[in-house]
Amino acid sequence: MGRSCSGPAHKIIPCVKIYLMSIRIVFMGSPAFALPILNILARDYTVVGVVTQPDRPAGRGQVLTPPPIKELAVNLGVPVIQPNRLREPAAIQQLQDWMPDLIVVAAFGQILRQVVLDLPLLGCVNVHASLLPRWRGAAPVQAAILSGDSSTGITIMKMDAGVDTGAILSQRALLINANDNGESLSERLAELGAGLLAEVLPRYIAGKITPQPQDELLATGAVMIRKEDGLLDFTQPAEILERQVRAYYYWPGAYFMWQGAPFKVLRAHVYSETETFSGQEGIIQKYPAVGTNKGWLVLDVVQPAGKKPMAGNVFLRGAVNWGQIK
Repeated sequence: MGRSCSGPAHKIIPCVKIYLMSIRIVFMGSPAFALPILNILARDYTVVGVVTQPDRPAGRGQVLTPPPIKELAVNLGVPVIQPNRLREPAAIQQLQDWMPDLIVVAAFGQILRQVVLDLPLLGCVNVHASLLPRWRGAAPVQAAILSGDSSTGITIMKMDAGVDTGAILSQRALLINANDNGESLSERLAELGAGLLAEVLPRYIAGKITPQPQDELLATGAVMIRKEDGLLDFTQPAEILERQVRAYYYWPGAYFMWQGAPFKVLRAHVYSETETFSGQEGIIQKYPAVGTNKGWLVLDVVQPAGKKPMAGNVFLRGAVNWGQIK
């Protein structure tokens, strides 16, 4: 596609690099997952603009905080816009002014309208944290852990008007470790996605990849997570709750109500026992535990309301009225 190089072989690679650097890319992303992807693009291409979410209140003091991608873009010297909605006329005008050849998206958090999809000559490419069509939607990493999947991966796809329904350019699988949580798995997938994108984009730009349609019969959805989804229901089996603890670390966080306040569970494991009582407090191997309808959930790392995270056995030293079963 486009320009070609001629002459001695040793001159071809530099010529290809110069051509790739001339490709104008707009990047859209927000969370930490997108950081290594933007870094790869800035290294190999000309990133003319970044679109990310607006600054949001965060932390106990609700301080207005920029998304991680904004901070990186500023450090890279790349212009940034933060529209509340990408359909805003000012945002569309800025995209047009940037004149991108390609738009790359990674965990942006907004749906791209057709006017945006049609803007770049090379279309819009998405880096998605699952092996599509499994786990389309906003929270594929958490969905994979919650469902007990043994593996997940990265899909590079050419975007269309649907939600993660575009044709696949490339995929790469990744095993889910037994101790992976939402944060650690996202970090590993982000690095995998950046590496795969670096391999795929030159071939895609050169027209050497034929996008493959997704199999709609295999599609599953990963719905957006709400803060209240972290509430642990001890009428569920301990195995399910342990996955919930891992999937929702670090946001929204798994918790239950204890002494009238939220009690966060940052890490836990399952202690199997057939006769348990949902919600009953206990102590197993010097750690706090809660009975479920199948097995005990042992609380390895906790955060009581108003306290810093601590090991479960440390919590017990100062705990008042925590039941002793084992």
